[in-house]
Amino acid sequence: MPQLRRRTLLALFALLPLTSLAQNPSTTLRIGYQKSSTLLTVLKLRGQLEQELAPLGVKISWHEFSSGLPLLEALNVDGVDLSADVADTVPVFAQAAGAQLTYFAQEAPSPSAQAIVVRTDSPYKTVADLKGKKIAVTKAAGSHYLLIASLEKAGLRFKDIEAAYLTPADGRAAFERGSVAAWVTWDPFLAGVQRQSEVRILADGRNVADYQRYYLASTAYAKARPDVLAVVFEALNKTGKWVKQSPKEAAELLAPAWGLDAKTVELANGRRSYEVRPVLKEALGEQQKIADAFFAEGLLPRKLDATAVPLWRKN
Repeated sequence: MPQLRRRTLLALFALLPLTSLAQNPSTTLRIGYQKSSTLLTVLKLRGQLEQELAPLGVKISWHEFSSGLPLLEALNVDGVDLSADVADTVPVFAQAAGAQLTYFAQEAPSPSAQAIVVRTDSPYKTVADLKGKKIAVTKAAGSHYLLIASLEKAGLRFKDIEAAYLTPADGRAAFERGSVAAWVTWDPFLAGVQRQSEVRILADGRNVADYQRYYLASTAYAKARPDVLAVVFEALNKTGKWVKQSPKEAAELLAPAWGLDAKTVELANGRRSYEVRPVLKEALGEQQKIADAFFAEGLLPRKLDATAVPLWRKN
């Protein structure tokens, strides 16, 4: 492992709560999540998983991350056991880094839940107009692939723009002060900037990027505790249905946790499918397209077989 990457992973691991290092994996499920991890955030707020896993003698510790890539890096170095939903691009980068991960579950496509936005008074009317411009995007996020795929559709390459790799918070700040021409982001950050700033959606993922979100487990944990994962899967499935069937109630629950008003949360949730389903090898075609696109742009170190990843199966 290159020294820089090794130092990055060690620094990341050092940020995890020290108590997590001494916990017994057979009695504690360590869950990593991020702000866009809607279903696990609902379960956390309700204390539902704690109740459902109690009969198995399993407790939960929760660990929040700024985005998907550091979350999966933590999973790879045994900082967490289970990753909340991450964008479809993130497992590809983790696989390229040699992570021992297992696909646990998948949310059905939500292509309009991520978009390229410009300010309302911006002169840019099409993606092609962004040639040569600086664009804020989070590295390895689903929005990163959306940008690549949108540029390709417009007849451009990724090298034809200047990428500013920023976290969602920093990306929005750069966008609003005019340091970048456009910002590529996802919900709930997309809904937040739509309702709180003067913006236009230049393009979203429809007919470009499916934007399927994946839940992953460390391969070691998936083998050791399939019974725990079965409980989590059922809880996610039921919670996804509840969020779609009770949009206002779900938005009111999530709003304080996300630091957003309920109407903004409802807008964001309306664009996500929240349809939780098992991951099938034959359904990983989009993952292969993503891997090939990043490799073609020189953003992955090697060509990948995106289907060569273990898949969890409920017994």
